[in-house]
Amino acid sequence: MDTEREALQCTAYPEVQSFCQRHGLAFEVVDLRWGIPNTQATDYLTTELCLEELERCQKTSIGPAFVALLGDQYGPCPVPRRIEEKEWEALRAQLTSRPRDLELVTRHFQRDDNTIPPTYVLQPSGSLVVPGPEEATLTSVLRGGAQEAWRLGLISQEQWMCYHRSVIEWEIELGLLSSARGDQGATVFLRDVQDLNKHILDDCSLKMVDRLVDGCLDTNAQSLLSGLKGRILDAQPGALKSHHLSWSRDLVNPKNKAHARYLKQLSEQFVARTNHQVLEQLRELELARQELGWLYQEIRHHLWQSTESTKVFCGHQELLAQLRQQLRQDESRTHTPLVLFGPPGIGKTSLMCKLAQQVPELLGHKTVVVLRLLGTSKLSLDARSLLRSLSFQVCLAYGLPLPPAQVLEAHSRVGHFFHTLLHTVSQRNFESLVLLLDSVDDLDSICHSPRVSWLPLKCPPRVHLILSTCSGQQVLHNLQQTLKDPSTYWEVKALSGSQGQEFIQLLLAAEKRMLSPGQRDVLWASLPECGHPGRLRLAFEEARKWASFTVPVPLATTAEEATHQLCIRLEETHGALLVAHVLGYIVSSRYGLSEAELKDVLSLDDEVLQAVYRDWTPPSKELLRFPPLLWVRLRRDLGHCLVRRPVDGCMLLAIAHRQLSQVIQVRYLSGPERAKRHGVLAEFFSGAWSQGIKKLITLPLVGKPLNLDRKVAPQPLWFSSTVANLRKLTELPFHLLHAGRLEELKQEVLGNMSWISCRGISGGIEVLLDDFDMCAPHMNSPEVDLVREAIQLCGPAVELRGLEKSVLYTELLARLLFFAASHPAMIGQLCQQAQSWFRACPYPMLVPLAGFLQPPGGPLRATLTGCHKGITAIAWSLEEKLLVVGTQDGAMVVWDVEEQQVVHVLMGHTAEVKCVRVFAQGTLAISASKDHTLRLWSLLSGQEKVTILDGGSQNPTEPQSWDLHVDERNNVVYSTSGARINMWNLETSKLVFCITGDVSDPWVCVALLAAQGLLLALSKGGQVSLWSSAMGKLQEKHQLSSIKEETPTCAVSIQSRARLVAGFSSGSIALVSAGEDRLLEKLPEAVGFLVVSEDDSLLVAGFGRFVRIFLADSQGFHRFMASDLEHEDMVETAVLGPENNLIITGSRDALIQVWSLSEQGTLLNVLEGVGAPVSLLVRGGTLVVSASRKSSSFKVWDLKSTKKLQSPTPFLDRTGLAAVSHHGSFVYFPKVGDKNKVTIWDLAEGEEQDCLDTSNEVRCLEVAEQAKLLFTGLVSGIVLVFPLNSRQDVLCIPPPEARKAVNCMSLSKSENRLAIAYDNIVLVLDISPGDPCPAIEGPTYTFYTQLPETIVSVAVLADYRVVYGMSDGSLFLYDCACSKVFPLEAHGSRVSCVEVSHSEQLAVSGAEDALLCLWDLQACRGMFEMSYENSCCRGVRCACFSRDDKHVFAGMEDRSVTAWSTVDGTLLAVQFVHAVINRIIPTSNGFMAPTSHGYLIRERFQCPSVRASQQDPLKNFKKAVWLVKTRQREELAAAEASQDAEPVAVEGKESKSNKRSQVCLIL
Repeated sequence: MDTEREALQCTAYPEVQSFCQRHGLAFEVVDLRWGIPNTQATDYLTTELCLEELERCQKTSIGPAFVALLGDQYGPCPVPRRIEEKEWEALRAQLTSRPRDLELVTRHFQRDDNTIPPTYVLQPSGSLVVPGPEEATLTSVLRGGAQEAWRLGLISQEQWMCYHRSVIEWEIELGLLSSARGDQGATVFLRDVQDLNKHILDDCSLKMVDRLVDGCLDTNAQSLLSGLKGRILDAQPGALKSHHLSWSRDLVNPKNKAHARYLKQLSEQFVARTNHQVLEQLRELELARQELGWLYQEIRHHLWQSTESTKVFCGHQELLAQLRQQLRQDESRTHTPLVLFGPPGIGKTSLMCKLAQQVPELLGHKTVVVLRLLGTSKLSLDARSLLRSLSFQVCLAYGLPLPPAQVLEAHSRVGHFFHTLLHTVSQRNFESLVLLLDSVDDLDSICHSPRVSWLPLKCPPRVHLILSTCSGQQVLHNLQQTLKDPSTYWEVKALSGSQGQEFIQLLLAAEKRMLSPGQRDVLWASLPECGHPGRLRLAFEEARKWASFTVPVPLATTAEEATHQLCIRLEETHGALLVAHVLGYIVSSRYGLSEAELKDVLSLDDEVLQAVYRDWTPPSKELLRFPPLLWVRLRRDLGHCLVRRPVDGCMLLAIAHRQLSQVIQVRYLSGPERAKRHGVLAEFFSGAWSQGIKKLITLPLVGKPLNLDRKVAPQPLWFSSTVANLRKLTELPFHLLHAGRLEELKQEVLGNMSWISCRGISGGIEVLLDDFDMCAPHMNSPEVDLVREAIQLCGPAVELRGLEKSVLYTELLARLLFFAASHPAMIGQLCQQAQSWFRACPYPMLVPLAGFLQPPGGPLRATLTGCHKGITAIAWSLEEKLLVVGTQDGAMVVWDVEEQQVVHVLMGHTAEVKCVRVFAQGTLAISASKDHTLRLWSLLSGQEKVTILDGGSQNPTEPQSWDLHVDERNNVVYSTSGARINMWNLETSKLVFCITGDVSDPWVCVALLAAQGLLLALSKGGQVSLWSSAMGKLQEKHQLSSIKEETPTCAVSIQSRARLVAGFSSGSIALVSAGEDRLLEKLPEAVGFLVVSEDDSLLVAGFGRFVRIFLADSQGFHRFMASDLEHEDMVETAVLGPENNLIITGSRDALIQVWSLSEQGTLLNVLEGVGAPVSLLVRGGTLVVSASRKSSSFKVWDLKSTKKLQSPTPFLDRTGLAAVSHHGSFVYFPKVGDKNKVTIWDLAEGEEQDCLDTSNEVRCLEVAEQAKLLFTGLVSGIVLVFPLNSRQDVLCIPPPEARKAVNCMSLSKSENRLAIAYDNIVLVLDISPGDPCPAIEGPTYTFYTQLPETIVSVAVLADYRVVYGMSDGSLFLYDCACSKVFPLEAHGSRVSCVEVSHSEQLAVSGAEDALLCLWDLQACRGMFEMSYENSCCRGVRCACFSRDDKHVFAGMEDRSVTAWSTVDGTLLAVQFVHAVINRIIPTSNGFMAPTSHGYLIRERFQCPSVRASQQDPLKNFKKAVWLVKTRQREELAAAEASQDAEPVAVEGKESKSNKRSQVCLIL
């Protein structure tokens, strides 16, 4: 059946493989008789291996496991390899009457007494002293003896069959007839040649049937074959697929058309049948699939591994008893984890597994035991996956809520969740929990990091954590740096000599083997007093192959020598080159190789193929493959040296023993060989030789180059729209890197948008960044660094929307377009790939045309998140380069900011952390919490050193000040809260003194004046108190004399002057000291905060939207700058930069501003916070951290960042008034620090081009693009009109009333009308062409609203109609020509924008309630109410119509842009732009919008004409909702209900409540 085999190889297998890959399955064909000579194909060992492989397929395959090609040959009957003693005696008795036959059999078989029971072993033909007769004769002799023995009842029918069945019948019996799955997992393709019996004696026919040794027809075989076919037809008719062929002399000739047609039909039927079986099995699995199937599979895997590890357990009983006792002692107390350590192979794994089995008996049968043998599965290879699976299993075991999605997205959050979970289990008095993590050395993260952040340093009661690791490794050193307590560590020692011998005996007994006395002596002599289980197992692997007649050679005395000895034996049996390459490939792989992958890789290795086909030629002229039989033989001899681990949906083979891996690297991967192995693996995973691409090779027996297809698996990035090629994604970058193919790695992987998106979507953004981190240090490429940083900056958008293609492509394109022209090789290519994807995208999409998101290389170092709730306290440990973060839920997280890794999660507080102080050269931290405890922490080990019950008020509603002062010299800490001051000795944890004040007059601030030995406190009522800091004795008490009837709001101590600076509710700032106080400054508003520089030379006061800087002098402080620093919203906090040359301020609008003090308050940069009010700014060196109580994330900024690549300088508009002209070339906005001027910013040059003086504060700006005019509305009510092409002829439009500020302005779409809105007045003016600039006439119309609310938004039409919105949400259309007002239905809150369509038929209004309303201006009625909101924030900022009026673009309060259809109100697209936009300007194919980041968004909106293909724009949004209300159906229904009612005039229409009739709700 060679032609059938080749036909299936060439056409059917690739098609089935692609089908399986599309369903997330691996396809592997095991055909052990392909590619080898017939002598090897019929070898008795081959038969045994075939049956073993068939059993393996049945255990692991989904769908088909067995396919038989059955023709007209029954095949040879193999001689049994082993005959048990009793069966041998029965055969021998039948042969005693035939001495020659008996002598023939005894010559081929030799007794082995080492098996239990003894057996007779068939000897290889080469080992015989005298060559015997043909094997066929031996077969017939045994068959005759078996027939007689069976007739006499001496052997069973099953034993009889061993001598009479052919290989193919054995396979069909096992694969189909006796299989429980029957025809569901098996198929027999039958080739039936008609009229063959008539031509049976023709030479061409004899090749197709069984023949005897003399060449005659084997009629007995033909009879058995006929019986086999009948059995199949009777038992499993559905599995039999017959192909009837007419007989011809050249039937098997490939050029025969009938035969070619048959091969095609066979291939098609194979594909259809196999695919059907796969689908049926997938359907059954889908019905039985569990929601957390991945977790159950992981648990089953480790339980199975545990069972295998403890099948033979010997020794370590004393250590096991000690561990059991330790667990009992730790059950009711807080304790450290336990760490078992010892050299590799000492028995740590079996000990851990045995302990896991005994724990329920020890701690109670309900104890939850979680076991992980790390490194044996994909989910146990890295800390991120490990913590995820552990958290899910523990939650399920205790009935707790599963980890939410936002926790799973970030490794730091998973770590925090895991720590919290352990404390939850302990506090709720659940059953005990025991976590056993074996071989932490095999965790990727712990191998490359000096810190073990995920490891709990203390286990609470009823929670136990047991780890194991190898001694002498870096991992153990890392653990010892984290867990300092020596009692944590338990050494696993070697077995005693007697225990070692017992261990060997147990292993032999498990295999039903024994050794002769002489062999035992050789074994024990080779292992004097050896108690190393790993070495003993290697010795056992050698000894169990010894037959009783084998003369053993001395074994190696050390484990390393034994490993080399194993390699030598393998080389002698299978060839040095094959062994070197196979083991080299397995060790070189990142996580291992599947058998199918390994066979494909070997088929690409020309050196291996040339060695294999040295003595015979390959069976095909079209394809060339590595013969699978050679691998299966080698795998069998490797035995326990290989381990299987489930990774990426495949079962991968890896080296089981660390020492063997090291030996393989020394023997086979030294010098250039390592790069060669990685090179072949890179070619395989890149798909270089798949999809029919042929590869040249010269084989020894051919002598000329052959260009043959290797038929290796294709390697696309995506097998289907939802199934990614995880194996390629995992392995390819690793092999390209280690093969030294860095340019290919840069272009095809790290610089390939398809690869980046596939890797990110399938594995997550952290996995994607891991690959960049792996490669970047070896590449020295600034472009790679920029791409990595750009991916990292995508974090907030990914967290909000999920990692889908449109998000990733938009984020990267909008950040990297800045550098596309200057760096075309990598970044330019990435941008082109992203643009090509957008062009081909069938969904409505907003496509970036220019860079507008914060580019990489800027001051933002990272956005980090490791908390579940808002951040309340931050402190730097500069010496250790750590950041300590306290949160609202009481957790504290210690970060290594440089590595952007969580170092420790400090669990202990049960309520909000109010204050954190770091001291002792950055090694210790003390924290105060609302749970009224102080906790002292070691930042190096993460251990809690001291817990102090600090007392304090139990009233949770009482406002209290919280502070900590550490006196390192005296080793004490002062804690203040409300009206209490406590002094604690940090060494003894004892209270030194307690000062209690008046509860009705709590202290606002307490300062430790260390130099004077005083505590100075200022109360809410203005009372100043001084105590001795050593004894707590009252020294002085007096009332403030300089401040009357004001309440202190904040204070800061000036240590160098022993004074306190306090701020008050009416704006006063006073300098307070012992015995006196005086007024420093009177501010216009209440003082919100005070900050002093490190050298006490600068004082910063925040009030309202302003910050004032003071410089120290001999009298105190005086004003440093003439003008204050101004925000657009309330300033919350500030911090001074290094050398006092910068000040960084944060405000409620989430903006952070960087000012230069050396340049008299020049604004240097505007930074976007975390999307919530900036409540914390902390500086450490040149790094500044910004955080908020309302966000679990924080940002790290580098004040001295230098841009790696040149990108445009952003314009610094903080007002949100920016206007754009010349198609986005220039931006106009109020000048920073002087709102009486307008800055003209050249976007192309990235600099200020000019400045316009308006003499009054600018309130609004509008640009007439066609007329080239800039309209500036001022606080004085005047509107100045500046021609854009000249600085002459400035026009002035006076206000209707004195001192009425301009609220807003609007131009008609044709730019011939201008509307100016004041609080309750609107002016409408005409704009007409003129020379040298247009003329402005009027006002043509002026009207008053006659309403108490103010106008906040206005739009004007060319026909003098005006749409305006009010501060209370009211909306009106006013027709100036006929002086009529038409009320439109009111919004529920302040109207934020009103825009008119270009045809002036429609209008859209937006409000702070997140509602967009689309209006028909002709009918004066609403068309749609379009609502979009998410859990972060809600509200519409601005909106505009597209040029064709088919779409509405809206800028939202949550820093996103939405696109809506004006036809049906459908939400078409949502894009998160990271910044607030206050104006959208339509363009020919999209829009422009200036952002609060200082960039101009330029986007194209592409919308397919066929809307049926639209996807949900909020598919992956977290907690986002959009709704559409259709007004027309509502009104039709109302009209039908009241047909007799009089029609109501439009101008008299009243607002009516919203009754939602058509609601589309998508979560």
